[in-house]
Amino acid sequence: MKYFSLLVSIAIGLLSVFLFKEQIATSVSQVSQVIAKFNNSTIQSNTVPTDPLRDIILKNDSMSVPRTIRTVFKALETAEGAGAMVRRSIGTPKLRNFSPFLMLDHFYIRPGAGFPDHPHRGQETITYLLSGGVDHEDFAGNKGTIGPGDLQFMTAGRGIVHAEMPRQNPDGSENIGLQLWVDLPANLKMCEPRYRDLRASEIPKVDSDNGKVHVKVISGQSHGVDSVKDLAYTPVWILDITIKPGGSIAQPLPQGWNAFAYTLEGSTKFGDKAVDQYHNVVFEPKGDIVNASVDADAKEAGRFVLVAGTPLDQEVVQYGPFVLNSQEQVYQAFRDYQMRTNGFERAAGWESEIGKSMAH
Repeated sequence: MKYFSLLVSIAIGLLSVFLFKEQIATSVSQVSQVIAKFNNSTIQSNTVPTDPLRDIILKNDSMSVPRTIRTVFKALETAEGAGAMVRRSIGTPKLRNFSPFLMLDHFYIRPGAGFPDHPHRGQETITYLLSGGVDHEDFAGNKGTIGPGDLQFMTAGRGIVHAEMPRQNPDGSENIGLQLWVDLPANLKMCEPRYRDLRASEIPKVDSDNGKVHVKVISGQSHGVDSVKDLAYTPVWILDITIKPGGSIAQPLPQGWNAFAYTLEGSTKFGDKAVDQYHNVVFEPKGDIVNASVDADAKEAGRFVLVAGTPLDQEVVQYGPFVLNSQEQVYQAFRDYQMRTNGFERAAGWESEIGKSMAH
């Protein structure tokens, strides 16, 4: 009986080792399949993905919770600047101070119109040009041009005066893009101003769903591809997503961040809700992913920008181009600008060259 028990124990041990090896082989095979699937996707990136399995695992994680829609509304046209037209969604009675987002304009600037010399304090602006070109120039001597697909991240900080003017396109066409205003944390309101340009060629891109989904990873992460870092002080994700008919995406977002989608082209379903062009889709902060798709019988692709940012726990007092944390700070910004002090010294006697091209 003693020997029989010993033989049984040995047999059980051998069987356990065999099953354990089979389990490892199965796991390795599954991981290899996921890696192969990832490697076969079309990726154009200037950065190395930190974890190629991360998004795939999140996408298929049964514990992921889709974000629900809080509200959907159309961005209506309004005049802005000097002769420019914008479709404004954030910064209207429909959606105001959606922290950290202060304003979103979908702008159409014709030659002869634009945004001549004007000040800012206390916020960051992110300009994403969709077509045409826009020149910029400020009182510190910074100047340049962004073209189709390029972005400019500007931190106003303690003070800046600049101009943003459209290129004079030979065919007279409009210069079209998005400008997003992002609040700065209170401790950075008086930081030194700065610019960072991001060229279209620098933006990492990834295709998924057998090529039916194309994502430009402007800021953040999608399908294992990370964006260029250190573009804005306030953490913000910006993804430009195009979905062909029959395609879908489940895009993870940081938990607790405020998020919205602005629809640029076609009709896109967010969950079960179809949303047409020029609408802002505001999501509830609870949930891990945003589900989006385009019906297989759609006549065109759907394109939208998906934006998320960390909420800032602070008061927002805005008057025109000044965004501070109290009424007194706003009054001080006006005094500083008028007296050319405390960050606005270089505004004394300064006039932009590009602003002089303004049609009268």
